[in-house]
Amino acid sequence: MSGDRARAVADALLDLPLGTFRGRSLGCDWIVTRSLFADGASEKLVARSLDGAGYVSLNLYRLASGPRLRPCEMPAARVAAFVADLVPRD
Repeated sequence: MSGDRARAVADALLDLPLGTFRGRSLGCDWIVTRSLFADGASEKLVARSLDGAGYVSLNLYRLASGPRLRPCEMPAARVAAFVADLVPRD
């Protein structure tokens, strides 16, 4: 998986709120939960579309050698596109 893709996802995650929030991505509304672990060295994002048809899950590890993206049972390109397009809603 591309280090550039992992870095882009890592940077985009920093702009998202922690905890559970509503958002819009790829033309759908989502419920998203972003959690940090190990003092921010690891994070998890899980999202479910409100129409019940979509699911996105990823783990990201912020290592000294650079970020490592680990999508959960889906292509990294799908995860990257979702996160890049995700806009939190009030």
